[in-house]
Amino acid sequence: MPVTTKIQFFTGNKQFFSVKSGIICTFLGNLNAMNEEFLHYLWNYRLFDNQLKTTCGDPVQLIKPGQHNRDAGPDFFNARLKIGDTLWAGNVEIHVESADWLSHHHDTDKKYDSIILHVVHKDNHPGIKRQNGQLMPTLVIVGHYDEKLYDRYRDFMENLNWIPCENLIADADRLVVNSWLERTLISRLAMKALDIEKQLKENDFNWEETFYQRLARNFGFRLNGENFERLARSLPLKCLAKHKNNLMQIEALLFGQSGLLERGFKDEYGTKLKKEYQFLRKKFNVHPIEGYTWRFLRLRPSNFPTIRIAQFAALINTSSALFSKILETESVYVLKQMFSVEASAYWNEHYVFDKKSVNRRKKLGTNAINLILINTVIPFIFVYGKSRMIDAYRDKALAFLEKVGGERNRIIRHWEKLGMPVESAFQTQALLQLKEEYCDAKRCLDCRIGDHLLRKEN
Repeated sequence: MPVTTKIQFFTGNKQFFSVKSGIICTFLGNLNAMNEEFLHYLWNYRLFDNQLKTTCGDPVQLIKPGQHNRDAGPDFFNARLKIGDTLWAGNVEIHVESADWLSHHHDTDKKYDSIILHVVHKDNHPGIKRQNGQLMPTLVIVGHYDEKLYDRYRDFMENLNWIPCENLIADADRLVVNSWLERTLISRLAMKALDIEKQLKENDFNWEETFYQRLARNFGFRLNGENFERLARSLPLKCLAKHKNNLMQIEALLFGQSGLLERGFKDEYGTKLKKEYQFLRKKFNVHPIEGYTWRFLRLRPSNFPTIRIAQFAALINTSSALFSKILETESVYVLKQMFSVEASAYWNEHYVFDKKSVNRRKKLGTNAINLILINTVIPFIFVYGKSRMIDAYRDKALAFLEKVGGERNRIIRHWEKLGMPVESAFQTQALLQLKEEYCDAKRCLDCRIGDHLLRKEN
C-alpha cells in the first residue's frame, strides 16, 4: 500500500526580540572545537550525506534549508524537510551541543516552539522537549560531513596572513572571483548610498546642496575631509551661487569661512581676500570655522588645504548646477574635464599665504580627479537612480567605475601581489569592500570565494 504523507506547519511568532546568545561564534578558545558558524554553513549549503536520521531513528530528508537568520530567533526560518513519512514546514535551530538549548533558555521561550528540527554536533542532553511536552526531533550531524572541509576551515581561521585564504586565492576560479567582486561592489555602493540618503534627508532632499557638501569633503581627502565638509555646511551653496561669476569673491567666501583669513597678511592677495570676506560675511551673516583645525603636517604641499580650497573655488566658479550637468553626462572623459580645474594665479608661486615657492601651476591631478569620481560623483549617480528607480543611472554608475582607473593604496597593492584584478575602480572598490566586510572579519563561510576554496579539491 502507498504511504500516506502528512504535512504539518509550525509558524510560530515572526517577531523576535530576545538576545540570541549563540549566534556569534569565534575561535578565541580551542580551535579544535566545533562552532555554530560552521554548522550553519553545512546546513545552509547541504554539505552532508543522505543518511541523516533523528536520534529516534527517523530518516531526515532536507527539502529546503530555510532562510538563514543572523538576528535574534531561530537560526533558519521557513525550512521544509521530511522526517519519517511527514513533511514539515517551520524553523530549525542549530547548536554545538544539545544542552545549549537549555543554557540559551529556549525551553522557556515560546518562539522556539516553532522549531521542527534541532540540529546538533553532540547530543549531550538527550530528550529535549517543547513547552507542551512533545519530544523535539533531534539530528546529530557529526559523521555526516567531510571532516576535511572542517580542517580547511580551521586552517583559514588559524591563518595569521593578511587574509585567511592568502595561500590559495591565486588558484580560485576567475568566474567565481569576478561574480563575487560584482556582489561586493554593489554592497559598497549600497553602504555609501545610506550615508548619502541620510544627508539628503537632512538637507530636505536638496540634491545640489548635498552634492556640494559631499564633494567638499572629498576635496579634503582623508586628513582634511571633515573640515572641508564643515566649511561647506557653514556656507550654503546659494551664497556662492550669487557670486558664481566672480572668482575672487568665491575665494574670499571659502577662505574666509575656512578660518584661514583670521590674521594680517603681507601680500596684497591675502589682504584683498580678507577685506572682501569681511563685507560678504556681514551680507550673508555667516560665521567661519576654526582655522587652527586644518592639517598641513605630513601632507605633500600640493595637498595643502590652501591649494585644495583654491581649486574648489575654481570648480565653483566654472560649474553652476554641477550635479545636474553630471547626470546628463555620458562620458567619463567629459566628467574628468569638469574637474580638471586649476588654482588661481597667486597659487602658482605659493602653497600657503605670504610665502613664495617655485613657480608651478596647481592643477587638480589625475589621481585626485579619479578619487573624486569614485567617492562622490559615481555614488551620487547610483543613489539618484536608486531613489528615482531609474536603472539607466545605476547602470551608468557601474559603467563609469569600469572606465575610471583604480585607486592605488596599501590594500590594493597587496591584492595586486596576490594576483587579483586592480585595473579599474570597479575592481578596486570591490576588493576594498571584500577586505573590509569579509576578510578582516574572517567571514570565509559567507564569502563565495572562501566557500569555493574550502570545497575545492586539491
